[in-house]
Amino acid sequence: MDFDGIPGLTSAINASLTEFFDQQAPYLEEIGPELGPVAGALGHFLLDSGKRLRPLFAAIGYLGTGGELTPEIVRGVASLELVHVCALIHDDVMDGSGIRRRAPAIHKQFETLHEERGLHGAGEQFGVAAAILIGDLALVWAAKMLHESGAPAKQILGSLPIYDEMRVELMAGQYLDTYEQALASESVERSLKVARYKSGKYSIERPLHFGATLAPQFEQEQLEIYSNYGLPLGEAFQLRDDLIGVFGDPLVTGKPAGDDLREGKRTVLVATTLSKASTSEREMFLRNFGRPDVNLGQIDTMREIIIETGALAELEILIEEMTLTAQAALKSVGITEQAASLLDEMAVAATTRTS
Repeated sequence: MDFDGIPGLTSAINASLTEFFDQQAPYLEEIGPELGPVAGALGHFLLDSGKRLRPLFAAIGYLGTGGELTPEIVRGVASLELVHVCALIHDDVMDGSGIRRRAPAIHKQFETLHEERGLHGAGEQFGVAAAILIGDLALVWAAKMLHESGAPAKQILGSLPIYDEMRVELMAGQYLDTYEQALASESVERSLKVARYKSGKYSIERPLHFGATLAPQFEQEQLEIYSNYGLPLGEAFQLRDDLIGVFGDPLVTGKPAGDDLREGKRTVLVATTLSKASTSEREMFLRNFGRPDVNLGQIDTMREIIIETGALAELEILIEEMTLTAQAALKSVGITEQAASLLDEMAVAATTRTS
């Protein structure tokens, strides 16, 4: 299968996801017309946007073993996007975030549907329940897309231990994140662990491993190279996400300005800020941190404290160091030259993004 670099590979993944959705959505409406909004909401969420990072890393992980991409393998790796969709939908519920990609989050969409149709009970509870179920459906569809991809059964079977471990680590990371918020942690070390499991491993390292184990043959050395690349890059990826959540442009991110500060997310950025802040800066920061009604002026004050303490500069340096560490792993000779080149390109894209 020929493709023109990352853009061509992304197009192939998008086409595969569209084909899968078009095959699955009619069945939902056959069950009952009430499921039409479910299919519509999940379809828009899946197909209208998304960087496809996890399928891309999986496809490159496959190429790194010397395997040749086929439409069937592309369908298999594209299934990881549905795992990501599940995580995002559930994340918005857990964070109480009402906006995703410049549109109402799924739970807010179904809260509105409840109101528009004059249904009984609490609209907010209905919206949350619908979002949990739609996220679960995305996870079920992910497995279905992999199993029905048409890739050789032996290769699918070989990839399942990594596929399962990736999903366990994702859920564990999500719980750790939830627990850290409740704990009101100020530990940089604990926040880094959350970053590793909530996003870093499942965004980069495990997709690379999944792609490699989906190949006809792979070497343990290749998995080690992918870990040496994927772990530091995954953490750098999450640290960049933390910065975007505070300093990102809403027109680019599709979320309100300073949303992570409003939601009170205990990120590495926040832990670093609090560790460096003076007593008065801490008091000022914590007075507004995690308040849903915080205004833009108060958000700007918190941003200024982050900058003045040096936390922003420290994270930028850390991101750069982690990215260089990841790129150094690509100098190993255990993966194909094509994969190494693509991974170098992906490292830059993952850590310099603005959304």
